[in-house]
Amino acid sequence: MPRQLTVVMAQLNLLVGDIKGNTDRVIIAARQSLQEFDADIVAFPELTLTGYPPEDLLLRPSLKIRIDRALQRLLDENIDIHMIVGYPLHEKGKLYNALSLIKGGGVLATYRKQCLPNYQVFDERRYFASGDCPCVVEIKGVPVAMTICEDMWEEAPTVQAAQAGASLLININASPFHRNKAAERAMLLQTRARQADIPIVYANLVGGQDELVFDGSSMAVTAQGDCLVRAPSFVEGLFPVRFELTDGKAILCPDANGMSQSDSIEEGLYKALVLGVRDYVQKNGFKGVVLGLSGGIDSALTLAIAVDALGADKVQAVMMPFTYTSQMSLDLAQSQAMRLGVHYSVIPISDAYASFTAALADEFKGLSVDVTEQNIQARCRGVLLMAISNKKGHLVLTTGNKSEIAVGYCTLYGDMAGGFDVLKDVPKTMVYRVSVYRNGCPDAVDSPVIPQQVIDRPPTAELAPGQVDQDSLPPYDELDAILELYVEQDCSAAEIIARGYAESTVRRVLRLVDLNEYKRRQSPVGVRLTQRGFGRDRRYPITSAWELGE
Repeated sequence: MPRQLTVVMAQLNLLVGDIKGNTDRVIIAARQSLQEFDADIVAFPELTLTGYPPEDLLLRPSLKIRIDRALQRLLDENIDIHMIVGYPLHEKGKLYNALSLIKGGGVLATYRKQCLPNYQVFDERRYFASGDCPCVVEIKGVPVAMTICEDMWEEAPTVQAAQAGASLLININASPFHRNKAAERAMLLQTRARQADIPIVYANLVGGQDELVFDGSSMAVTAQGDCLVRAPSFVEGLFPVRFELTDGKAILCPDANGMSQSDSIEEGLYKALVLGVRDYVQKNGFKGVVLGLSGGIDSALTLAIAVDALGADKVQAVMMPFTYTSQMSLDLAQSQAMRLGVHYSVIPISDAYASFTAALADEFKGLSVDVTEQNIQARCRGVLLMAISNKKGHLVLTTGNKSEIAVGYCTLYGDMAGGFDVLKDVPKTMVYRVSVYRNGCPDAVDSPVIPQQVIDRPPTAELAPGQVDQDSLPPYDELDAILELYVEQDCSAAEIIARGYAESTVRRVLRLVDLNEYKRRQSPVGVRLTQRGFGRDRRYPITSAWELGE
């Protein structure tokens, strides 16, 4: 019978800054990997001990003391398994994004990350120096190389490892999710494995960290690039990968039980939203969440996500009707709240609105009614939700989608008031697609969690008589296409117009995006789902004389 090498991908949900707690997780997972799988190696995510991304915690004077203490604790545990553990390494006046191979009471090798990402949500060059050497260690007669995350996205480190004699490469990661990211990774691993002619184990972080969500989706590919092991997405766990050892080579064994199905686009987005909400609420110690339920599609989807993330007992929905709120909205909001079993309240805002306008009567004397009065309605609702949040310790979930936030179709200190915007990176057209997906899940086939009328009705803010969104905005399919080109692909006005969109519409939309940067700077964080979300991804000046054009 051929000898075997077993590598466990420790797809863990770690907490940034909790060095002691993360060290506990490493110890438990290492012992479990040894006991349940008789594993030889357990690979933990990038920057295991600090969590990812630690940002300016890396600049704290006590970081080295805490990391040294954690590493010593791992050594003192004397666990008889090879542990690949990521951490920030202070060395000769420099800081490295590093990993060490630890077994028993000794450190067998240390690797320093060579490729430091400094784009999109990443700014590792702010903190880290680059390594320049491969790390190859013989384990059970097999030369095993280790690299870290971005080292896989550039060709040199993998080629370097192969030239150093590696027969197996293990890459530890904190690779955040965005739409289609799993497919991109699979293609990348296929390319790198073929280039180096070695199998690759890719172990990834899972969990939510502020606006970032890490999907796990750890995998292993053969030297020919065939994926034979794939861990489920958005789920914690220990996932074994087995190799047969022949003449110093590691041959990846197929595992029918180790191949999780790929997510559809809508399924992946929904899972990311649920995990992002759950971890933001729980890791920050909120008792639950509260949101305004309007009878519209955005708040309906937000409510479904909140219930799936936290359970109905941790969710409160509040309908805050006014003169322009339709009976349909009242009925649909109540229907969904009852279906999902959440705590439901109805708090009319008429008296609050009257008090505000009475207080402002002298200021508004001689001035005509305009959008100001609509904003007061929204701000009355924001005040009520924030009061409930303060009193009950519940986080306010705002419900604005990416399309609205992009063009400023939202009210500062009104519907933007809150702590977490669930749909911040979900375009309106995708809101509908994800809602349809959720209603198609097995638990919703007979009783949809989002009433069909909510999906079918024209979107409206109901801040004025007969108001619908399309009175103020282009059709959402057109708006979202223009926004994707401008926000996510950095296309100019001229390039977008050349694709067939009306010049007047393009210039209006792009101008609204630019003008409303000041609003977005004051908006809550929300789950990042695209390659260019509003937040860490896109950093444009508020004050700017940039002209639209080329």
